[in-house]
Amino acid sequence: MRLLTRAGVVLIAACAAVAQPTAADPTAAELAQALQKKYATVRDFSADFVQTYRGGVVKRQLTEKGRMLIRKPGKMRWEYDTPEKKLFVSDGLKMYYYVPADKQVTVNTVPPDDTASGPALFLSGKGNLIRDFQSTLTEVPAGFPAGTKALKLVPTRPQAEYDWLRLMIDGTSLTLRGLEATDAQGGISTFAFTNLKENVGPSDKEFAFTMPRGVDVVTDSGRR
Repeated sequence: MRLLTRAGVVLIAACAAVAQPTAADPTAAELAQALQKKYATVRDFSADFVQTYRGGVVKRQLTEKGRMLIRKPGKMRWEYDTPEKKLFVSDGLKMYYYVPADKQVTVNTVPPDDTASGPALFLSGKGNLIRDFQSTLTEVPAGFPAGTKALKLVPTRPQAEYDWLRLMIDGTSLTLRGLEATDAQGGISTFAFTNLKENVGPSDKEFAFTMPRGVDVVTDSGRR
């Protein structure tokens, strides 16, 4: 199954019960405000990632690994190395998804507004925690280190690619540790981030996509 072809760069993991914060803990609204304030100062970031998908139409868990680079607004590069090579690039205007083994490139247009039109686009600056979501604190999914907090985000406007997002963040530094979301089939995809570096200053060429020869190209308007 191609995780990106189903929902952009889809993200999810099992739903968790709402956890009650202690008196010393920030409320969900306070945490969202603090995170949005910090995120506004981050121009770009890079990280290694592990993506897992389970539920929905898949009867077993799928795991993929790679490296990602994001620069706001709207520029992304996701390179998958394991178990197969895949590349997802957004130059801020167009999004390209390339699977060498399939000899196919899917091309879509980046939405022109600043709403959270997809989990990956949300990371790249397409969205606002306060304006676009209702937030609650939830239980932290298994596998994340001590000190992690989980903020569940339900969009105020329905989204085609997901029902909700959940951010896993360092409770002290507010550094992003993970992201998950649901897809239309009820599956859950989770990204866990390591070696995250902020404001590394990537050049435009990192987000340029050169169309390979001999590939089948699928666009918003059909094949060409």
